[in-house]
Amino acid sequence: MVSEEVSRNGQTRHRKQNYKCRECGRQFVLNPTWKAITKEQQELMSRMLLERISQPGIARVLQVSEDTVQRYVNARAVVEKKQVEVSAFAKKAPECSDG
Repeated sequence: MVSEEVSRNGQTRHRKQNYKCRECGRQFVLNPTWKAITKEQQELMSRMLLERISQPGIARVLQVSEDTVQRYVNARAVVEKKQVEVSAFAKKAPECSDG
């Protein structure tokens, strides 16, 4: 159900008008300017992370916020299962000198 009962509800931190639905209380901005990162950007971000490029550097190259890069890293960390193999190393006997 779409409500026509909305009221102005201040501004966002980016100085856009914020609205609030009087029925459900949802807040929103008309015509938001954010853009989802593309699949190509995600693949490039993954490759840059593997190359150990800093997150601020990735944000500058891809022209996205550092917060976007951090959220991508966090999402990937949940998806990727970290598997660690632990193997026992044989201890060497201390060398003795007879002398």
